Amino acid sequence: MSLVDLPHARRRVIAARLAAGHAVVAADLAAEFNLSEDAIRRDLRALAADGLCRRVYGGAVPIAANDRPLAARIKEAPDRKSALARAGAATVQAGELVFLDTGSTNLALVEFLPEDADLTVATNAVDVAAAVLRRQDLRLLMIGGEVDPHLGGCVDAAAVDSLSRLRVDRGFVGVCALSMSDGLLTTHFREAAFKRTLVERSRHVVGLVTSDKLQAAAAHRVAGIEALHTVVVERDVGAAVMKALREAGATVVPVDPGS
Repeated sequence: MSLVDLPHARRRVIAARLAAGHAVVAADLAAEFNLSEDAIRRDLRALAADGLCRRVYGGAVPIAANDRPLAARIKEAPDRKSALARAGAATVQAGELVFLDTGSTNLALVEFLPEDADLTVATNAVDVAAAVLRRQDLRLLMIGGEVDPHLGGCVDAAAVDSLSRLRVDRGFVGVCALSMSDGLLTTHFREAAFKRTLVERSRHVVGLVTSDKLQAAAAHRVAGIEALHTVVVERDVGAAVMKALREAGATVVPVDPGS
C-alpha cells in the first residue's frame, strides 16, 4: 500500500493542488490513484466540508480564502467573534425585530441577545434559526427559499421578496469585506441583492467586522459605508479606519480581540 492509498494522505495531495489554484476532475483523480470515482467523490466532499474547495459537476474547484463555506468558518476564532457579538447584542433594544444575516459572527450573536426582552429574530440562515429556537425566549421568523449550502441560508428571489415585506428595527448584515472607498462588499452576486434589501428595510444597520475583513477583496458592492449606522470593530483596525467610519456617520464600537 502506498501513502496516497490512505484517505488523509490522498486528500492532502488533492488539497495541495487546489491550494495552488488548480481545478481537479474526479475521473482523472480516480485513474491516477487507481480508485473508484465514488472514493474520490468522498474525498472531495470531505475537502469541501473543510472549506478547501467548491464541488462542481465532475470534480472541484479552489475557492478564495475569504469565501469559505459557513460550515467551515463556524469554529474559527470563536473568542474574536464572541467579543464582537457581545458588543453588537448590547445595542439591541427591547421589543425590536432583529434581523440576523448569514455569517458565523452573527451566529455567535444569538447567545448574547438580551433575555426576556420581547425580541423577534428574523433570519435567512439555517444555523442561526436553530440557535434562536434553542433560546426559547425569542420569537423566530424564518426567511424561506432555496438554501444555498455554501452560504448556509437563503438569498434567492423568494428570500428577497419575503425580506422586502418586513420592517426591520435592527439589521445585522453579514460583512464579507469592508472598504473605506467601496463600502460593504460580498463575494456572491445573489447574496449582494439580498444584503441590499436588508440594508433598505432596516431602520438601523449594524456590521460586526473582524479586522481581516478590511483586507479582504470581494467583487459585489452592497452599499457605501454610510449605510452602516453602527460598526463593531476590533480595536487593532487603527485610528484611520475608525475616523473614516465616524466621518461617514457610523457609531463605532471598538472591542479588544478575544476579550
